Amino acid sequence: MTAANRPQLTRSPWTENDEKAVAIARALAADAVQKVGNGHPGTAMSLAPVAYTLFQRFLRHDPTQPEWLGRDRFVLSCGHSSLTLYIQLFLSGYGLSLDDLKAFRTAGSLTPAHPEYGHTKGVEITTGPLGSGIASAVGMAMAARYEKGLFDPKSETSLFDHTIWVIASDGDLQEGLSAEASSLAGTQALGNLVVIYDDNRISIEGDTHVSFTEDVSARYRAYGWNVLEVAALADGNVDRDGLEAAMVKAEATTDAPTLIRLKTVIAWPAPKARGTSKSHGSALGADEVAATKIALGLNPDETFIAPDELVAHTRKVIERGQAERLAWESEFASWKSTHPTEAALLERLQNKKLPADWASAIPTFGSDKEIATRAASGKVINAIAEVLPEFWGGSADLGESNNTTIEEGHSFLPASSAMKDADPYGRIIHFGIREHAMGAVLNGIALHGLTKAFGGTFLVFSDYMRGAVRLAALMDIPSTFVWTHDSVGVGEDGPTHQPVEHVSSLRAIPNLAVIRPADANETAIAWREVITRAKPVGLILSRQNLPVVDRTTHASAEGVAKGAYILKDSDGTPDVIIIATGSEVQYALGAQTILAAQGIKARVVSAPCIEWFNETSDSYKESVLPTSVKARVSVEAGIALGWREFVGDAGVSVSLEHYGASAAAGVLFKEYGFTAENVASAAQQSIAKVRV
Repeated sequence: MTAANRPQLTRSPWTENDEKAVAIARALAADAVQKVGNGHPGTAMSLAPVAYTLFQRFLRHDPTQPEWLGRDRFVLSCGHSSLTLYIQLFLSGYGLSLDDLKAFRTAGSLTPAHPEYGHTKGVEITTGPLGSGIASAVGMAMAARYEKGLFDPKSETSLFDHTIWVIASDGDLQEGLSAEASSLAGTQALGNLVVIYDDNRISIEGDTHVSFTEDVSARYRAYGWNVLEVAALADGNVDRDGLEAAMVKAEATTDAPTLIRLKTVIAWPAPKARGTSKSHGSALGADEVAATKIALGLNPDETFIAPDELVAHTRKVIERGQAERLAWESEFASWKSTHPTEAALLERLQNKKLPADWASAIPTFGSDKEIATRAASGKVINAIAEVLPEFWGGSADLGESNNTTIEEGHSFLPASSAMKDADPYGRIIHFGIREHAMGAVLNGIALHGLTKAFGGTFLVFSDYMRGAVRLAALMDIPSTFVWTHDSVGVGEDGPTHQPVEHVSSLRAIPNLAVIRPADANETAIAWREVITRAKPVGLILSRQNLPVVDRTTHASAEGVAKGAYILKDSDGTPDVIIIATGSEVQYALGAQTILAAQGIKARVVSAPCIEWFNETSDSYKESVLPTSVKARVSVEAGIALGWREFVGDAGVSVSLEHYGASAAAGVLFKEYGFTAENVASAAQQSIAKVRV
């Protein structure tokens, strides 16, 4: 059984109660914004019949079990219209109350301005930055297909077939992010993805034709999407019957994603505000709200109208959802009995467990030869892939450079693809040159659950994907970003490709762990921690070969788990502490030798992850960086921003405060002061400051 012949929902005839529920939803949107005095009423009003039809008649969900594995996913990409979602969560019985709607956009409420993942039951993703929702929905659809390959590759059941539903706005489709992701979705032939495009031609500046006149339908057909168009009714209302017919066709389309282009009139049926930009982001005003209620057949003197009998009608969706879930669970029990291996894997993933001995597969590296941390990372990725089938990923067209290819993993491409090695359940994701979409897709995969995905590009291009990285950190989801070519060590490619400010900039993102390992073994331990911690993280790796530290004479790379550790200590209390990351650790060790010859005792601290170090106990921090030692040096081939916290008033930072140049890496490191001699000189300067 496949998604195409999955048991279809039985839809009751549309009734007068459904019409009343839609009217109530429109009025609730107007009231909620009017009460708080700010927000976006217009889209929530015009989309009320769309969202109601979806939640009541199409979406497979059980409001009493929001985490049900077999559920469909809903993404409100136009997150500013959060009331579109909140009102349906209220009417469907997810736990939101009328008081929650009255508390819209107020402190501590369950109805914040934009939907927030983990804050409100039924919210699958944090949205607000336009384009991000639809892009992450592409990731959810990809994850659903990959999971299908893990548990039901022969398509013997419909248990793992579900639909990712999206409502997107003009603004979403104007963002380049959505174009990147939509192009990828077409290439991937994601037949489990349906986007309802709210084509109302209004944004903050008015008619979108001041900037957005392309033929969106033609664009999406060119991407390889199935495109269905539904015009508005003569009076401007949504053609709900036409929409439902289109949604039925979309569900039946399994060989391509579907875009339903739905014509709407924003703020319908408000007499004066409909079709205006004012209704997009402002309260309608008391008189207009009252007039709207009269047009809807409601009492203009009542606010937050939600009659008990009508709410009882809308919450019958719980009965339908529970019946659907129970049928699914019955089939699931049968599947488990006949597929014990797959069932055991699923149980492990649902419980967020790892195999007991999985980490033993991670390689260790000898100090007999140099290796770039990107190359070491590639070896670790393949070792992890051997023991964790849920592990998959790729890069933004830089697989060989980022070392993000899983050997024999096959390309994640639809069966219809003519590309070599195509496999609808392949482990290698070809994101194309779409860094921002890659980040958002990774977020969608993480949100969908069960699997662990990664994506790589050059560090300098992390700028292109910063919005997605920030959202991963905001949602606290385990998106793994692999950024290679981490400094002027890129060499001859020159300043356009040599990151300078990027590491510090990424460290400024709260809740993102930024890891810059010093050698191959630090890289291996870093990957182990990435997998076990399951948090948002960026791995920053070198292009050039680096020495592998001899761990028989230096501290174990296990110190990476604490973020920073004493790599090589002095005899007795140090005169100076040298803190370094990544490729510059070798120069710190060289400086220690030079200083020892001068009778100066230096401690070398490798600090691959400041965020992890900050999570350790005060006593551990003190043991690594004793406050009594004031002479300190930081060494990192980027701007020094952030290092003063660790080196203090007497500290010296060996850093790079300007752009690079097109020259060999060795030439640039020497010219810019990243040498053992210069680090030793910086240590002497810091000691001199302390003694003054």
